[in-house]
Amino acid sequence: MSATEDAVAGRAAADRPAARPDSPAEDTHISRGLLLVASVVVLGAVMSILDTTVVNVAINTLAARFHTTLPTIQWVATGYTLALATVIPLSGWISDRFGTKRLYMGSIAMFVLGSCLSGLAWSSTTIILFRVLQGLGGGMIMPAGMTILTRAAGPQRIGRVMAIMGVPMLLGPILGPILGGWLVTDVSWRWIFFINLPIGIAALLLALRVLPRDVAEHAQRLDIVDLLLVSPGLALMIYGLAESSSAGGFGSDRVLIPLIAGIALLAAFVRHALRASDPLIDLRLFRNRAFATSSLSLVLMSISVFGAFLLLPLYFQAVRGESPLMAGVLLAPQGIGSMITMPIAGQLSDRTGSGRIVPFGLVGVVASVVWLTQIGAHTSWLAICLDLFVFGLGMGFAMMPIYTGAMQSITGAAAARASTALNIIQQVGASVGTAVLSVLLATALASQLGHGRHGTIGATAVSAAARAKIAGPMATAFGHTFVWACVLLGIALIGSLMLPRHRPALAAGDASPAAIPL
Repeated sequence: MSATEDAVAGRAAADRPAARPDSPAEDTHISRGLLLVASVVVLGAVMSILDTTVVNVAINTLAARFHTTLPTIQWVATGYTLALATVIPLSGWISDRFGTKRLYMGSIAMFVLGSCLSGLAWSSTTIILFRVLQGLGGGMIMPAGMTILTRAAGPQRIGRVMAIMGVPMLLGPILGPILGGWLVTDVSWRWIFFINLPIGIAALLLALRVLPRDVAEHAQRLDIVDLLLVSPGLALMIYGLAESSSAGGFGSDRVLIPLIAGIALLAAFVRHALRASDPLIDLRLFRNRAFATSSLSLVLMSISVFGAFLLLPLYFQAVRGESPLMAGVLLAPQGIGSMITMPIAGQLSDRTGSGRIVPFGLVGVVASVVWLTQIGAHTSWLAICLDLFVFGLGMGFAMMPIYTGAMQSITGAAAARASTALNIIQQVGASVGTAVLSVLLATALASQLGHGRHGTIGATAVSAAARAKIAGPMATAFGHTFVWACVLLGIALIGSLMLPRHRPALAAGDASPAAIPL
């Protein structure tokens, strides 16, 4: 049997009306066809997530190559993030209007084109513009991929399939610095972009062969008012948050003005969307208790965990003097731990509610970060690696079951809008967490080293003798900042107790995925 025929067979099995979740007749088999679909989606997700961390490693190199300042070249990262935020709200409407396969392949094609042009850039202006193009494609890859997986798997298998999707989300921040450091050091900065070409072309060819045929859910009109409110609102808010670190806190005009403007636009969007007959993002989804509580846990988790992700590589580089490449290697135990527990969490998510899984994972994450509050300038590498392994074990039990709990009760046409909402929530949460902990760390460093050393957060190119003098106070500052990460994680842990403790029971007509043939 060919791969396509096998995919058709797997899809046919998935499309049979499912019994109630506690029925022995429920189809929970993970077919080869479903695994092929998951593999295609993960390939695109790996490409887009790795790209962010790979490029971050090369910022200093790009500034030197194009003879420009760090604030200017930082727009290579900022422009990409803002483009992501602008386009994500559109992904649900495009998916419904034109189909998820077309959206997924179109977004990958745009991402690959942006990558190719970025690798050929000849000035700081051109590379920033091409990165924006890359972000416009990258912003739709994850929402489209999640929608495809949700529909292909159905509620009875979504936990295990989402566990597969979680691999690039957790490994990207770890493997990116390793790959980026190697490419910049031993190959060329251009290859941090060109490396996306073979991956993207492979993803496109496989998507064309494997992914389900497009079936548009309904010809919904585009709500222009919603679009003009939510996309600029998200971009302005995320920009304000991103500027908080370089501006020295949240009191600067360059932080407050875009932040307040963004929040005002988003508030106007919420007011309009709740009254609209066919909004760009269906806020009525939050009337579903499982989706609402999962979304709350996701935003709390994103704020705390992505903030902690910021601190660890900075500690390795600023306090211990390690290179970006070595910092990525030292984060590997976290990824290994996640890979061990994530498949187990996926199996459990298909059998029970996320409220029975996520709190246990967060306990492990909290315990790991509590230990990091005591980190010093000479803490044993073995102890750090063991702690990060525990961190990863907890993350594997926490992150993807939250997604699963949100999507298990969402079927049919609502799947695309739900995945869009979740991606917006995660993007905003990650931006808030990164901004808050960046400011807290800068404040702690200023307190420990004196206000004149406020910028030491990025000081990795100092002599060994100079670092020896400031490593102790810097480590103390990191420890104090990890305390705040613990507070945020504690709030997330409390929020996770509200997650449903039983898997949503769907009627037979609702349980099947959205009848998209493979």
